[in-house]
Amino acid sequence: MSCGKEFVETLKKIGYPKADILNGEDFDWLFDDVDFESFLKWFCGNVNEQNVLSEKELEDFSVLQRSGKPILEGTALDEVLRTCKTFDLKTPTLDDKEIQKLEDEVQILQKLNNLKIQRWNNYQLMASETSYKSLTLNAKQEEATKKMKQSQRFLNAVITKLSNELHVLIEGVNNLIIFFRHSNLGQGTNPVFLSQFSLEKYIRQEEQSTGALTLYTKKQFFQGIHEVVESSNEENFQLLDIQTPSICDNEEILGERRLEMARLQTAYICAQQQIIYFKASNSSMKSSVKWAEENLHSLTIEAVGEENLDAKISSLNSEILKLEEEITHMKDKILSAVVKENAQLLNMPIVKGDFDLQIAKQDYYTGKQEFVLNQLIKQKASFELVQLSYEIELRRHWDTYWQLENLVQQLSQGNVMLCQRLETLADPSAPEQLNSRTPINTKDYSTHRLYQLLEGDSKKKELFITHEHLEEVAEKLKQDVSLIHNQLAVSTQEQFFFLSKLNNDVDMLCDALYHGGNQLLLCDQELMEHFHQVESKLNKLNHLLTDILADVKTKRKILATNKLHQVERELYVYFFKDEDYLKDVVENLENQSKTKAPGHNN
Repeated sequence: MSCGKEFVETLKKIGYPKADILNGEDFDWLFDDVDFESFLKWFCGNVNEQNVLSEKELEDFSVLQRSGKPILEGTALDEVLRTCKTFDLKTPTLDDKEIQKLEDEVQILQKLNNLKIQRWNNYQLMASETSYKSLTLNAKQEEATKKMKQSQRFLNAVITKLSNELHVLIEGVNNLIIFFRHSNLGQGTNPVFLSQFSLEKYIRQEEQSTGALTLYTKKQFFQGIHEVVESSNEENFQLLDIQTPSICDNEEILGERRLEMARLQTAYICAQQQIIYFKASNSSMKSSVKWAEENLHSLTIEAVGEENLDAKISSLNSEILKLEEEITHMKDKILSAVVKENAQLLNMPIVKGDFDLQIAKQDYYTGKQEFVLNQLIKQKASFELVQLSYEIELRRHWDTYWQLENLVQQLSQGNVMLCQRLETLADPSAPEQLNSRTPINTKDYSTHRLYQLLEGDSKKKELFITHEHLEEVAEKLKQDVSLIHNQLAVSTQEQFFFLSKLNNDVDMLCDALYHGGNQLLLCDQELMEHFHQVESKLNKLNHLLTDILADVKTKRKILATNKLHQVERELYVYFFKDEDYLKDVVENLENQSKTKAPGHNN
C-alpha cells in the first residue's frame, strides 16, 4: 500500500467527511517532502478514532474559551491532575501507600509505554531505512540484471558470430579436402585442377592429326623428290655444250637434243651469214650510190683534169683492195667466230625455261614443306602449352602443400603450448618453479592480457615483461584491495556511529515533542517563555530607541540655536577623533583670550 492510500485510510478511521471520494495517489507527493514525512508517518501510525473530539466536547471547549477562564495545558495540567483527587461514591477511598503504589505503577507503565514508543519509532525508522535500502538494492539489481542481459546478449552475439565463422571455416576445409581428393573424380563431380582431366581424347586427336599429316606428306612428296631438288645445282644452269659428253644417264634424249641444237645452230649460222652478206651488199650499194652522186656533183661544178682523175681512180682502187682484204679477213676469221658464238647463245631460253620450271617446282615443294612445318610447330606449341600448364599447376600445388605444412606446424605448436599452459595452470607448484627473471614469451597472449589488467592505466611501460614484474603488480593489487577493505571497514564504523548518533538525536527530538506522553506538542512551554522574554526585551529596546531618537532631536534643535553648544560639540569631536588638532585649537583660544584680556584692562 502506498503512503497516500494509508493517509486516506487514516482519515476514514477518524471519520473525516468526504474521505471516501479522496484518491490516495494524489497525496503521495506530501511524503516526498522531508519536513512533513515523519509527521505524516506518525499521524498514519498513531492517530485513531479515540483521538477525535466529539461535537459536544468541541462545544464545551468553545464555551470555556468564550468564558475567559484560564485553560490549563502541559505541565500545569499534569500537576493539577496529580493534586486533584476524584471521589467515587461506589468505590472506597484509597490510602496514601496505595496511591503512591499506583502512581509508581503508572510511572513504570508510562516509562514502558515511552520505551515501546521509542522502540516502535526506531523500528519504523529502521523499516523505512530497510525499505529505502531494498528499493535501492532493487534498482541496483534491475540495473545489474539489465547489464547482465546486455552482456549475455553481447556474448551470445559473439558466440554466434564465432560459431558461424567456424562453420564457414569447416565448410572451406571440407571443400578444400574434396578438391584435393582424387577419389571424387569417379563420382560424377566436375574436376577442378588440370591434372584431374583425362588426356586420352587430346592424345587421340594429336595422333589422328599426326597420321593425317603423314599421309599428306607421302602424297605431296613422292620418293626421290629430295634428289630432284638437290639436282638443281650450278652445273645444270650453264650453257649447253654439244661437244662435251653429258652426265645424265639417258643418252638417246641427250643425242636428240644435241642434233636438234646442232641443226638450229647451223641454220642460225647460215641465216646470219646471209643476213650479213645482204646487209653488206646493201650498205656497199648505198655507199657507192652516195659516192657517185657526190663525185658527179663535183664534176659538174668543176672541171677535173685527166691526170687528177687517174690519180684519184688509182687511189680509190688501192683503197678498194684494202677494204676487200679487210672484208675477206673479217668474213673468214672474225665473222664466222662471232656467228658461232651467237649460235651457241640459242640454248639460253631453253636453259632459262628449265631453270624456271625447277624454281617453280622448288617453290611448290617449299610451300608444302612450310605448311607441314606450321602444322608441326602448332602441334609442338600445344604440347609445350600443356606441359607449361602442368608445371604451373605443380608449382601451385607445391606452394599450397608448403602453406598447409606451415599451418599444421603452427597449429601443432599452438596445441603443444596450450597443453603446456594448461599443465602449468593445473600444477600448483608450477609458479614456484618458474624463474622470476625469465621474460614472458610475446606469443603468450593470456599472460600479457593478465599483466595489462593488473597494471591498469599505468604510464610506466616495461620493455620486457617478466614473472617478477607480474608478481609485483599482483602484490600491489593485493595491497590496494586490503587498503580498500580497511577504508570500507572504517567507513562502515563511521556510518554506524553516525546512525547511532542520529538515533539519539531522534530520541531527543521525540522526547522534546512528546514530553513522555503520546500526544504531540506543537509548541514548547519553555520555548514560549523564551519567546515572551525576547519579545519583552524587544519592546524595551524599542522604547529606548524612541527615547534616544527624541533626545537626539532635542539636542539637534539646541545645537541649531546655540553656537556655544556647537563649539562644545566640535571640541568633543576633535577630542575623540584628533587630539592634536584639539590641542592646537585650545592653544589658539587661550592666546586669543590672553590678547583680549590686556585690552579690556586698558
